[in-house]
Amino acid sequence: MAMTRNDMVFELMSNFQPWEFWKLQRAISEKYDEWYGEPSISAAIRDIRKPEARQRYNLPPTGEVVIKEKRPNGRGYQYRLAPQIIQHQRSK
Repeated sequence: MAMTRNDMVFELMSNFQPWEFWKLQRAISEKYDEWYGEPSISAAIRDIRKPEARQRYNLPPTGEVVIKEKRPNGRGYQYRLAPQIIQHQRSK
């Protein structure tokens, strides 16, 4: 089964490191040879919070799964998966 845009974003973010949209865009291009605009990547991050994605990726059914933070050295935001996901996945 081919990977979806959401699958690519989730797989990259599953290292629990902070990501900006442009870094995800570049990583998707390099790793999967696909290109998505920043609005599409933003939509994929929002989709990870939805019930269908929580079930697909074995995420907690409630609570925040994506953390949005101000970038430390600049404008804009960075996004990372919440650390409590690890505990949820280990308990399964």
